Formats: sequence, C-alpha cells, structure tokens
Amino acid sequence: MFKTIEWENDRIIFLDQKRLPLEEKYVETDDYRVIAEAIQSLRLRGAPLIGVSAAFGICLGAIEGLRNHPDHYYQFLESVDQSLRITRPTAVNLFWALNRMKEVWKDAEEQRLVPERCTERLIQEAMLIHEEDSRINQQISQHGARLIENHNKILTHCNAGALACSAWGTALGVIYWAVAQEGKSVVVYADETRPLLQGARLTAFELLKNDIPVTLITDNMAGYLMAKGQVDKIIVGADRIALNGDTANKIGTYSLAVLASYHKIPFYVAAPLSTVDEHLLSGNDIPIEERKPEEVLHLYQERTAPIGVEAWNPAFDVTPNQLIRAIITEKGILYPPFERKLAQLKQADIHA
Repeated sequence: MFKTIEWENDRIIFLDQKRLPLEEKYVETDDYRVIAEAIQSLRLRGAPLIGVSAAFGICLGAIEGLRNHPDHYYQFLESVDQSLRITRPTAVNLFWALNRMKEVWKDAEEQRLVPERCTERLIQEAMLIHEEDSRINQQISQHGARLIENHNKILTHCNAGALACSAWGTALGVIYWAVAQEGKSVVVYADETRPLLQGARLTAFELLKNDIPVTLITDNMAGYLMAKGQVDKIIVGADRIALNGDTANKIGTYSLAVLASYHKIPFYVAAPLSTVDEHLLSGNDIPIEERKPEEVLHLYQERTAPIGVEAWNPAFDVTPNQLIRAIITEKGILYPPFERKLAQLKQADIHA
C-alpha cells in the first residue's frame, strides 16, 4: 500500500499525485499554504485524504502561529482554517476534519491554554484522524469484499484506492481485500475519467502495483462494455453523501449508474461515514465544484479544442439514491431505504 501522507518532525511529507504515473515524487513542507495549494490543485486528492491533509495543515499553521504570532495565535489559526476551508467545496471530509480540529483549538482558547499546549493537542488530534482513516478504510474494505464473487468483472470510476486515503482505499480497498485477504480472482475495468484522467493515471497505476489485472477504457466505452456482458458489478467512492443516499462523486459517475440500472448491474458506493453530510437531506443541496475550463480544453499542456470555444467543467455529479444498490461503510453494508439508517449511524458516529 502507498504512504500518501506522513507527519514527521513537525513537517508533512506527501506524494504529489499530479506527477503520477510517470514519477513518484514526495514533497516535504512545513508550510500550511503548500498543503492548501496541493489540495486545490489535486496534488493531494480523494475525499478521505483531503480531510487528513487539512487536519495536518492546521497543525503546520499552529506551529507557524506559535513561532511567529504568539500574541495573536488563535486569530492566526482562524485565518489558517479559512485558507484550507476554501480549497475544495464538494468533498465534505474537508469540512468534517477542519470542524473537528476547530473544536480542539476553540476549546483550548476557552480554557486559555498557552499556544504550546494547544499545538500539542492539535497534533494529537490530527494523528488520531490519520490513524482512524486507515482503520476505517480497512473496515470498509472487509465489509465490501463480501459483495465480490470469484472471477467477477468489476468497473470503477476515478480513483478511490490507497492514493485517495491513508491506506487501503474505499472502492479499490474492497477489491484489494477480496483479492489479497480472501484469494478471489477478479478483473477490473478502469474508466479513464476525463478531464484529468484519474482512472488512467492513478487507478490503473495503483492496481498494477498491487498485481491486480486492470483494463483501461475511455469513459464513453462503459455502456458498450456492459452491453457485451463484461461487467458484473460497479464500485465507486464518494465525496459527499446526503442523508437520503444521494451521492456526489467524480463527474461521469451518474452516467455509469444510469447505464448500470438499464443493464441490471449492481451499482455500489463505498465511503466512510465522515462522507455523509447530516445537514443535507438530498443531493439537490450538494455544492458542485466547477473547475477551470482549461482542464477540458487541454490534454495536459497541449490544446485539443479550437481557440474561441467555451467549456463547462463540473468536477462532480450526483447519483440519485434510487440507482444505488448499497452503500458500503465502516459499520457495514447499507441497503435502501438509506435515510433512517444513515441518520442513525451518523448520529452514533458523532456521539462516539
């Protein structure tokens, strides 16, 4: 499994995912601004990993505040929090982690703790978030593997593996567990995932690294692949899940779910409970990030569209709960109707 991010000697070391698959380059920094930029630019990406990265980013900000702004330490933390909070609007794990860290430093402020003590508490909390993410992803993987049968042909979209988390992954974690722990044989099809090719660059790379057979297809081949009987199951991750089970994931996921419904192929979502937004009743209220049109107009540095044409670039779409066969969480596999079950599990998770 990949080590996507580590905390070492008051610095963050992370794998720059924009350089994959041709170069495995790790970045080391003590500046929270580098982490904010890395999240925004997708050098750090994947909903669970974004949350972990933001938590560690707060720690870097706390150390800087302790060093350079001791008299305005807590005000400085507020500005650090805001800088990280505006990086990506759709992945709720970002806000979940930042809110959790904010509870720590707000409590310390109320107790009038010295900055040194607050910083220690923040680092402890971020380390705990990191450890929990690894354990939770393993639990998701173990539960989801029960859905995989020997010789299944599985289609996935974008990247929801160890690269998107602290370890194992969500959708790919399910596959890893089925293969590595249960000895099942599978074949995986990975959508290319335009416009940034996370499937081609990351998922295919990660599966090959783990000796799992993978065939890459362009996004518009998926329907034909299903019609040919070459897909038994579809498993994807999630960036935000509403209480009714509506799920935001990488753009193109909704199309897959519609095609899966037509071809009577089970469509599964794998995600931690931290991805469930208890404040949203349906997917209609999920904010959808729109990125620069240049990502559509260019393939890497080369322009592929005529000068003057406009482009629309939503990074995510929303799959209605009616198209989802089950949601795989660390607490088990949830089947429709989702609303009451997700609400109960989310409340239990909050009060745990």
